[in-house]
Amino acid sequence: MNVTVMISAIAGLSWLVVIGLLALTVLRASQRKPVKATTTSLIITLVLAAVLNTVSAGLVFIEPHERGVVISAIQDGVRPEPLQPGLNWVVPYFENVITYPISRQTYTMSMSQTEGQISGDDSVEARTSDGQVVKIDASIIFAIDPARVVDVHIMWQDNYVDDLVRPQARGVIRDAVSQFGVEEVYSSKRLDLTRMMEDSMGEKLSEGGLILVDFVLRNITFSEEYAASVEQKQIAEQRAQQAKFEVEQKRQEAEQARQVAEGKADATVIEAQGAADSVVIRAQADAEARLIQAEAEAKALQLIADVLRTNPDLLTYNYIEKLAPGIQVMLVPNDNPYLLPLPSMQGESTMTPMPTAVPTEAPAGESTP
Repeated sequence: MNVTVMISAIAGLSWLVVIGLLALTVLRASQRKPVKATTTSLIITLVLAAVLNTVSAGLVFIEPHERGVVISAIQDGVRPEPLQPGLNWVVPYFENVITYPISRQTYTMSMSQTEGQISGDDSVEARTSDGQVVKIDASIIFAIDPARVVDVHIMWQDNYVDDLVRPQARGVIRDAVSQFGVEEVYSSKRLDLTRMMEDSMGEKLSEGGLILVDFVLRNITFSEEYAASVEQKQIAEQRAQQAKFEVEQKRQEAEQARQVAEGKADATVIEAQGAADSVVIRAQADAEARLIQAEAEAKALQLIADVLRTNPDLLTYNYIEKLAPGIQVMLVPNDNPYLLPLPSMQGESTMTPMPTAVPTEAPAGESTP
């Protein structure tokens, strides 16, 4: 509760006291009782009530979301500056204050029965550049310019919604729609349409002392005939898109199959090349190994030949070394020469040729020794 309300309440209560004292004074006077005390109290209370009532009439409290327009009988009918939020003083009984909200307000025009400020179908019927009729649902969010509250009061009083916002909005919507074709209204140019409405509406409201906060294009409704044709067109487009999608899907499947076949062929070629390369590498490795082995054997034979050239008895020594160390006599065929000279072994033992056995005829019943 603000101060002005409290003072007004006290002033009203004081007038009740005045009435009560007046009745009491009249009653005592009719009974021929002293009325001096009651009369004094009546006068004091009456003066106090008048003062409180005057103060209450002069004090005005303005809420933060409001501005006050002072209607004055001594300043050309209205003060040029609005009252600001807080406690303000006006000339009692010569000035009064009308408050205006400066917070955001919304005005909606809609086909819905319960959405707009007017019940029933309050949408805006407009005609496009190609002659089609559409219905527009829109909301205008606006506010009174705090610096121009006095102008709003002078121009519109409390009727700025019905006399400014509503007619200007409907006219702006019709003018904007008439510059676009029906297909542009609901598809490619809808954003441009909304922007055009917003700019034009902002100018109109600004001229009337209001500020446009936002213009909301809520819905666009077409005639039943055009809506049916649009639906048929969309169905045809969807079917065409579906057919196009199926063709593209088949093409992708064929491309995928071709890529799989190419991949398998490439894998077969790579595998064959790898096998051939492996055979070539193994052949090359075998040839190199054989070459290295032949070179090693040639070098070994050359070394053996060089050693034997400088030391011919080495071969005999190696031969003897291979024999068992316990052999004392070697028998060789009589008709073959000695393979190598044998040195004398223990004592005077020498290897002599084995005599050739001559077969003889043995007498009957005797055996040859």
